[in-house]
Amino acid sequence: MDTFDGYRRPDGRIGVRNIVAVVPLSVAVSAVATQIAGEGPERAHATPHQLSADAPDATLEQTRRVLEGVATNPNVAGAVLVELGTERVDGEGIADAVAAAGRPVERLSVRECGGTAAAVETGVELVDDLAAETADARRESADVSELVLAVECGGSDATSGLAANPSVGNACDRLVDAGGTATFSETPEFIGAEHILAERCADSEVREKLLAYVDRREAAAELMGADLRGAQPSPGNQEGGLTTIEEKSLGAISKGGTTPIRDIVPYGSELPVGGGLVLMDTPGYDIESVTGKVAGGAQIAIFTTGRGSTTGNPIAPVIKVCGNPQTWDRMASNMDVNASTVVAGDDLEAVGERIYETVLETANGRPTAAEVRGLREFAINELQPNELGYFDGDGIGDGEEVSRS
Repeated sequence: MDTFDGYRRPDGRIGVRNIVAVVPLSVAVSAVATQIAGEGPERAHATPHQLSADAPDATLEQTRRVLEGVATNPNVAGAVLVELGTERVDGEGIADAVAAAGRPVERLSVRECGGTAAAVETGVELVDDLAAETADARRESADVSELVLAVECGGSDATSGLAANPSVGNACDRLVDAGGTATFSETPEFIGAEHILAERCADSEVREKLLAYVDRREAAAELMGADLRGAQPSPGNQEGGLTTIEEKSLGAISKGGTTPIRDIVPYGSELPVGGGLVLMDTPGYDIESVTGKVAGGAQIAIFTTGRGSTTGNPIAPVIKVCGNPQTWDRMASNMDVNASTVVAGDDLEAVGERIYETVLETANGRPTAAEVRGLREFAINELQPNELGYFDGDGIGDGEEVSRS
């Protein structure tokens, strides 16, 4: 039985980090939250984002869901919610959810504090108090079945699909076999391989949900004059040797392994503990996609790359897996696992086991390269109103049903 040592939270979930999260409710106070975290203790991390204080209801609901999920992620010991004082996002509701999860929470209004300088000073004091209150948390042994592992790819090339992604897929299979949860997303990157994913669904209901998500995103793009199939692979992917959307999608889905797909959930929605392989409907933007899965409760993320990426996250440690030997040579300081050895003939199973062991080491507290370098990117997928319904920030349908007719 595989185990790790984590922080048991009052709601029963287990974290792999003990972070004080500084969460702005809108872009208007994202810089304030960043300053508060920067002047607070080392384990205070801000989640600055780009969403406005006043937005359509669908956008507000998705923002609330993500901010609540982030502030209650098992890695978060306590949270300071920062607001200007004009936000329509339900700050009180988010604070109540954090408190209900058994975490200490404070709200801070820049207007009530009397401006930025006073808010930063007050915010640092609040963070210091929360850090002191939660500093005595001690790690305890937990079964690996309590891990929720998010998987992402970015800066992909031919070696992503040949080496990095299938090696990570092998690690996901190991986690699922041990009773844990693995999740991958980026629905536009299912296109061209959605029939393969559909055959892997645990039942007809999941299959229909999966195909509906894919169809809605493609239909919405067509209504807006975009051709998802014709626009992929991206220019960067093509430079890396990918030639068709099918080739890209086949490589992308291999990072989820080979086990049955148990469910697919909306962006930022809760991911089940012990749920097997569960997909999430997200856009193709790497940072927004990782944020959605962390909001869903993922304690650790794996990010595969061929051409190179430096992406991290403020709440969950991000393990970088590199599939390209040349990129590994150039960017080893940003990487955690060298999967490019598969290209040279190394056994994929052996690399998958090495990745799985790295997941356990990370869960036990070993910092990732992104953590060491303070890389903490964060962005929330934005829903935008349109005469055809609601569309997310990359122009792909989300939220309301979109018809081809």
